[in-house]
Amino acid sequence: MPVCSLCTEPAVVYQRYINRHLCGTHFTADVELRVADTIKTRQMIVPQDRVAVALSGGKDSTALLLLLQRLLPSWEDVRLIAITIDEGIAGYREETIQSAEQLTGRLGIEHHCISFTGLFGDSLDAFLTGRETQACSICGILRKKALVVGARQAGVTKIATGHNLDDEAQSVLMNVFRGDLPRLVRNSSVDSSGKFIPRIKPLSLISEKEIATYLMLNDAWSELPECPYTRYAMRREVRSMLSGFEYKHPGTMLHLMESKKKIERYCKGSVISESLRSCLECGDPCSGDLCQVCLLRQSLDR
Repeated sequence: MPVCSLCTEPAVVYQRYINRHLCGTHFTADVELRVADTIKTRQMIVPQDRVAVALSGGKDSTALLLLLQRLLPSWEDVRLIAITIDEGIAGYREETIQSAEQLTGRLGIEHHCISFTGLFGDSLDAFLTGRETQACSICGILRKKALVVGARQAGVTKIATGHNLDDEAQSVLMNVFRGDLPRLVRNSSVDSSGKFIPRIKPLSLISEKEIATYLMLNDAWSELPECPYTRYAMRREVRSMLSGFEYKHPGTMLHLMESKKKIERYCKGSVISESLRSCLECGDPCSGDLCQVCLLRQSLDR
Protein backbone atom coordinates (compact mmCIF):
# COMPACT_ATOMS: atom_id res chain seq x y z
CA MET A 1 0.00 0.00 0.00
CA PRO A 2 1.37 3.45 -0.91
CA VAL A 3 2.31 5.71 1.99
CA CYS A 4 1.72 9.44 2.36
CA SER A 5 4.34 11.61 0.64
CA LEU A 6 4.44 13.81 3.77
CA CYS A 7 4.53 11.15 6.50
CA THR A 8 4.59 7.39 6.98
CA GLU A 9 0.82 6.85 7.27
CA PRO A 10 -1.07 4.84 4.59
CA ALA A 11 -2.20 7.05 1.70
CA VAL A 12 -5.89 7.41 0.91
CA VAL A 13 -5.52 9.72 -2.10
CA TYR A 14 -3.25 9.94 -5.10
CA GLN A 15 -3.08 13.41 -6.68
CA ARG A 16 -2.10 12.40 -10.21
CA TYR A 17 -1.56 15.92 -11.53
CA ILE A 18 1.32 16.49 -9.04
CA ASN A 19 2.26 12.83 -8.45
CA ARG A 20 1.61 12.91 -4.71
CA HIS A 21 0.09 10.48 -2.20
CA LEU A 22 -1.62 11.81 0.93
CA CYS A 23 -2.99 10.23 4.10
CA GLY A 24 -6.37 11.27 5.44
CA THR A 25 -4.96 13.89 7.82
CA HIS A 26 -2.73 15.56 5.25
CA PHE A 27 -5.39 15.40 2.54
CA THR A 28 -7.97 17.12 4.77
CA ALA A 29 -5.43 19.80 5.67
CA ASP A 30 -4.49 20.21 2.00
CA VAL A 31 -8.11 20.79 0.89
CA GLU A 32 -8.77 23.27 3.69
CA LEU A 33 -5.54 25.15 2.93
CA ARG A 34 -6.33 25.37 -0.80
CA VAL A 35 -9.86 26.63 -0.16
CA ALA A 36 -8.56 29.21 2.35
CA ASP A 37 -5.92 30.31 -0.17
CA THR A 38 -8.52 30.66 -2.96
CA ILE A 39 -10.69 32.82 -0.69
CA LYS A 40 -7.75 34.98 0.43
CA THR A 41 -6.12 35.41 -2.99
CA ARG A 42 -9.36 36.43 -4.67
CA GLN A 43 -10.62 38.40 -1.65
CA MET A 44 -13.86 36.43 -1.70
CA ILE A 45 -14.62 37.08 1.97
CA VAL A 46 -13.67 40.22 3.88
CA PRO A 47 -14.28 41.33 7.49
CA GLN A 48 -17.93 41.87 8.44
CA ASP A 49 -19.26 39.91 5.44
CA ARG A 50 -22.55 38.08 5.89
CA VAL A 51 -22.23 35.08 3.57
CA ALA A 52 -25.16 33.01 2.30
CA VAL A 53 -24.21 29.46 1.34
CA ALA A 54 -26.42 28.04 -1.41
CA LEU A 55 -27.11 24.72 0.31
CA SER A 56 -28.83 22.16 -1.90
CA GLY A 57 -28.06 19.35 0.54
CA GLY A 58 -25.85 17.60 -2.03
CA LYS A 59 -22.17 16.79 -1.64
CA ASP A 60 -20.66 20.01 -3.02
CA SER A 61 -22.74 22.46 -1.01
CA THR A 62 -22.40 20.25 2.09
CA ALA A 63 -18.60 20.32 1.76
CA LEU A 64 -18.70 24.08 1.17
CA LEU A 65 -20.68 24.75 4.35
CA LEU A 66 -18.44 22.46 6.41
CA LEU A 67 -15.27 24.09 5.07
CA LEU A 68 -16.49 27.65 5.57
CA GLN A 69 -17.64 26.78 9.10
CA ARG A 70 -14.18 25.43 9.90
CA LEU A 71 -12.45 28.49 8.39
CA LEU A 72 -14.82 30.95 10.05
CA PRO A 73 -12.57 31.71 13.08
CA SER A 74 -9.88 33.09 10.71
CA TRP A 75 -12.17 35.93 9.50
CA GLU A 76 -13.11 38.95 11.55
CA ASP A 77 -16.81 39.30 12.32
CA VAL A 78 -18.03 37.12 9.42
CA ARG A 79 -21.36 35.32 9.68
CA LEU A 80 -22.66 32.33 7.72
CA ILE A 81 -26.25 31.49 6.84
CA ALA A 82 -27.61 28.80 4.51
CA ILE A 83 -30.28 29.13 1.82
CA THR A 84 -31.95 26.10 0.25
CA ILE A 85 -34.05 26.35 -2.90
CA ASP A 86 -36.99 23.95 -3.15
CA GLU A 87 -37.65 23.74 -6.89
CA GLY A 88 -40.43 21.21 -6.46
CA ILE A 89 -38.94 18.06 -8.03
CA ALA A 90 -40.92 15.03 -6.91
CA GLY A 91 -38.94 12.07 -5.57
CA TYR A 92 -35.71 14.06 -5.38
CA ARG A 93 -35.87 17.34 -3.52
CA GLU A 94 -37.46 15.95 -0.34
CA GLU A 95 -34.35 13.97 0.66
CA THR A 96 -31.86 16.73 -0.12
CA ILE A 97 -33.86 19.32 1.83
CA GLN A 98 -33.93 16.96 4.82
CA SER A 99 -30.16 16.54 4.51
CA ALA A 100 -29.70 20.34 4.45
CA GLU A 101 -31.90 20.78 7.53
CA GLN A 102 -29.99 18.12 9.46
CA LEU A 103 -26.62 19.65 8.57
CA THR A 104 -27.54 23.23 9.51
CA GLY A 105 -29.16 21.99 12.70
CA ARG A 106 -26.01 20.11 13.68
CA LEU A 107 -23.76 23.09 12.90
CA GLY A 108 -26.11 25.64 14.46
CA ILE A 109 -26.34 27.71 11.27
CA GLU A 110 -29.33 29.88 10.36
CA HIS A 111 -31.26 28.20 7.53
CA HIS A 112 -33.76 29.67 5.04
CA CYS A 113 -35.78 27.74 2.44
CA ILE A 114 -37.28 29.41 -0.66
CA SER A 115 -39.76 27.47 -2.82
CA PHE A 116 -40.51 27.89 -6.52
CA THR A 117 -44.22 27.52 -5.73
CA GLY A 118 -44.16 30.34 -3.21
CA LEU A 119 -42.10 32.61 -5.45
CA PHE A 120 -43.23 31.78 -8.98
CA GLY A 121 -46.65 30.23 -8.37
CA ASP A 122 -45.85 26.62 -9.30
CA SER A 123 -43.26 23.84 -9.05
CA LEU A 124 -40.47 23.14 -11.53
CA ASP A 125 -42.20 19.86 -12.45
CA ALA A 126 -45.27 21.86 -13.51
CA PHE A 127 -43.22 24.38 -15.51
CA LEU A 128 -41.41 21.58 -17.35
CA THR A 129 -44.49 19.72 -18.58
CA GLY A 130 -43.80 19.30 -22.29
CA ARG A 131 -40.48 21.16 -21.93
CA GLU A 132 -38.37 18.49 -20.24
CA THR A 133 -35.43 18.94 -22.64
CA GLN A 134 -35.13 22.57 -21.44
CA ALA A 135 -35.01 21.50 -17.79
CA CYS A 136 -31.54 22.74 -16.84
CA SER A 137 -31.92 26.10 -18.59
CA ILE A 138 -35.31 26.85 -17.02
CA CYS A 139 -34.30 25.57 -13.59
CA GLY A 140 -31.02 27.48 -13.64
CA ILE A 141 -32.70 30.80 -14.41
CA LEU A 142 -35.42 30.41 -11.77
CA ARG A 143 -33.07 28.99 -9.14
CA LYS A 144 -30.69 31.95 -9.47
CA LYS A 145 -33.60 34.34 -9.04
CA ALA A 146 -34.89 32.44 -6.00
CA LEU A 147 -31.41 32.45 -4.45
CA VAL A 148 -31.08 36.21 -4.94
CA VAL A 149 -34.52 36.80 -3.39
CA GLY A 150 -33.58 34.69 -0.36
CA ALA A 151 -30.21 36.43 -0.08
CA ARG A 152 -31.80 39.88 -0.18
CA GLN A 153 -34.32 38.90 2.47
CA ALA A 154 -31.48 37.69 4.69
CA GLY A 155 -29.43 40.86 4.10
CA VAL A 156 -26.25 39.08 2.98
CA THR A 157 -23.23 40.65 1.29
CA LYS A 158 -22.00 37.54 -0.60
CA ILE A 159 -23.52 34.36 -2.01
CA ALA A 160 -21.25 31.30 -1.91
CA THR A 161 -21.99 28.40 -4.25
CA GLY A 162 -20.52 24.90 -4.28
CA HIS A 163 -19.24 24.91 -7.87
CA ASN A 164 -16.18 22.68 -7.97
CA LEU A 165 -13.27 22.39 -10.43
CA ASP A 166 -15.14 19.91 -12.63
CA ASP A 167 -18.18 22.23 -12.81
CA GLU A 168 -16.07 25.25 -13.70
CA ALA A 169 -14.00 23.44 -16.33
CA GLN A 170 -17.18 22.02 -17.88
CA SER A 171 -18.67 25.53 -18.06
CA VAL A 172 -15.55 26.81 -19.86
CA LEU A 173 -15.90 24.12 -22.51
CA MET A 174 -19.66 24.59 -22.87
CA ASN A 175 -19.27 28.33 -23.40
CA VAL A 176 -16.55 27.68 -25.99
CA PHE A 177 -18.77 25.16 -27.79
CA ARG A 178 -21.61 27.70 -27.83
CA GLY A 179 -19.35 30.51 -28.96
CA ASP A 180 -20.50 32.53 -25.95
CA LEU A 181 -17.46 34.70 -25.20
CA PRO A 182 -19.30 37.25 -22.99
CA ARG A 183 -20.45 34.46 -20.67
CA LEU A 184 -16.98 32.89 -20.72
CA VAL A 185 -15.33 36.06 -19.39
CA ARG A 186 -18.15 37.09 -17.05
CA ASN A 187 -17.09 37.44 -13.41
CA SER A 188 -19.95 37.48 -10.90
CA SER A 189 -17.65 37.82 -7.88
CA VAL A 190 -16.49 41.38 -8.60
CA ASP A 191 -17.72 44.46 -6.78
CA SER A 192 -21.08 45.26 -8.34
CA SER A 193 -21.50 48.76 -6.84
CA GLY A 194 -24.71 47.52 -5.26
CA LYS A 195 -26.32 46.34 -8.52
CA PHE A 196 -26.25 42.67 -7.51
CA ILE A 197 -24.96 40.49 -4.69
CA PRO A 198 -21.52 39.12 -5.65
CA ARG A 199 -21.32 35.33 -5.96
CA ILE A 200 -18.18 33.49 -4.86
CA LYS A 201 -16.98 29.95 -5.57
CA PRO A 202 -14.49 28.85 -2.89
CA LEU A 203 -14.36 25.25 -4.20
CA SER A 204 -13.52 26.22 -7.79
CA LEU A 205 -10.06 24.59 -7.63
CA ILE A 206 -11.15 21.44 -5.74
CA SER A 207 -12.15 18.48 -7.91
CA GLU A 208 -15.37 16.52 -7.53
CA LYS A 209 -13.42 13.41 -6.45
CA GLU A 210 -11.53 15.40 -3.82
CA ILE A 211 -14.79 16.78 -2.43
CA ALA A 212 -16.27 13.28 -2.18
CA THR A 213 -13.11 12.02 -0.46
CA TYR A 214 -13.12 14.97 1.97
CA LEU A 215 -16.72 14.22 2.97
CA MET A 216 -16.00 10.52 3.49
CA LEU A 217 -12.94 11.26 5.64
CA ASN A 218 -14.98 13.67 7.75
CA ASP A 219 -17.99 11.36 8.19
CA ALA A 220 -20.23 13.69 6.19
CA TRP A 221 -20.90 11.53 3.11
CA SER A 222 -24.46 10.42 2.41
CA GLU A 223 -26.05 8.72 -0.57
CA LEU A 224 -28.66 10.99 -2.14
CA PRO A 225 -30.69 10.69 -5.34
CA GLU A 226 -29.64 12.43 -8.56
CA CYS A 227 -31.89 15.03 -10.15
CA PRO A 228 -34.09 13.20 -12.69
CA TYR A 229 -33.66 15.99 -15.24
CA THR A 230 -29.88 15.64 -15.62
CA ARG A 231 -30.34 13.16 -18.46
CA TYR A 232 -31.41 16.06 -20.69
CA ALA A 233 -28.36 18.22 -19.92
CA MET A 234 -25.58 19.03 -22.37
CA ARG A 235 -23.32 19.25 -19.33
CA ARG A 236 -23.63 15.48 -18.82
CA GLU A 237 -21.96 14.82 -22.19
CA VAL A 238 -19.26 17.42 -21.56
CA ARG A 239 -18.64 15.97 -18.10
CA SER A 240 -18.04 12.50 -19.54
CA MET A 241 -15.70 13.80 -22.23
CA LEU A 242 -13.71 16.00 -19.85
CA SER A 243 -13.36 13.20 -17.28
CA GLY A 244 -11.75 11.08 -19.98
CA PHE A 245 -9.28 13.83 -20.84
CA GLU A 246 -8.46 14.39 -17.16
CA TYR A 247 -7.73 10.69 -16.67
CA LYS A 248 -5.44 10.50 -19.72
CA HIS A 249 -3.90 13.93 -19.21
CA PRO A 250 -3.90 14.86 -15.48
CA GLY A 251 -4.23 18.59 -14.93
CA THR A 252 -6.47 19.21 -17.95
CA MET A 253 -9.19 20.88 -15.88
CA LEU A 254 -6.73 23.17 -14.09
CA HIS A 255 -5.22 24.13 -17.45
CA LEU A 256 -8.68 25.03 -18.73
CA MET A 257 -9.19 27.32 -15.74
CA GLU A 258 -5.82 28.98 -16.36
CA SER A 259 -6.81 29.54 -20.00
CA LYS A 260 -10.05 31.17 -18.85
CA LYS A 261 -8.13 33.57 -16.60
CA LYS A 262 -5.86 34.56 -19.50
CA ILE A 263 -8.86 35.18 -21.78
CA GLU A 264 -10.46 37.31 -19.03
CA ARG A 265 -7.32 39.45 -18.83
CA TYR A 266 -7.17 39.91 -22.61
CA CYS A 267 -10.84 40.88 -22.76
CA LYS A 268 -10.84 43.20 -19.75
CA GLY A 269 -12.27 46.58 -20.73
CA SER A 270 -13.11 45.47 -24.28
CA VAL A 271 -16.47 45.67 -26.01
CA ILE A 272 -16.94 41.97 -25.27
CA SER A 273 -17.57 42.74 -21.61
CA GLU A 274 -21.30 43.27 -21.06
CA SER A 275 -22.48 46.45 -19.36
CA LEU A 276 -25.25 46.07 -16.79
CA ARG A 277 -28.65 47.62 -17.39
CA SER A 278 -31.95 47.41 -15.52
CA CYS A 279 -34.73 45.06 -16.65
CA LEU A 280 -37.67 47.05 -18.01
CA GLU A 281 -40.11 44.68 -16.28
CA CYS A 282 -38.70 43.97 -12.81
CA GLY A 283 -35.73 46.32 -12.51
CA ASP A 284 -33.16 43.58 -11.88
CA PRO A 285 -29.69 44.01 -13.43
CA CYS A 286 -29.32 42.43 -16.88
CA SER A 287 -27.44 42.89 -20.16
CA GLY A 288 -30.51 43.52 -22.35
CA ASP A 289 -33.93 45.13 -22.09
CA LEU A 290 -35.35 42.19 -20.11
CA CYS A 291 -33.71 39.85 -17.62
CA GLN A 292 -33.68 36.10 -18.18
CA VAL A 293 -36.46 35.52 -15.65
CA CYS A 294 -38.85 37.95 -17.34
CA LEU A 295 -38.01 36.54 -20.79
CA LEU A 296 -38.65 33.04 -19.46
CA ARG A 297 -41.98 34.04 -17.92
CA GLN A 298 -43.08 35.46 -21.27
CA SER A 299 -42.21 32.19 -23.03
CA LEU A 300 -43.94 30.06 -20.37
CA ASP A 301 -47.12 32.15 -20.69
CA ARG A 302 -47.39 31.45 -24.40
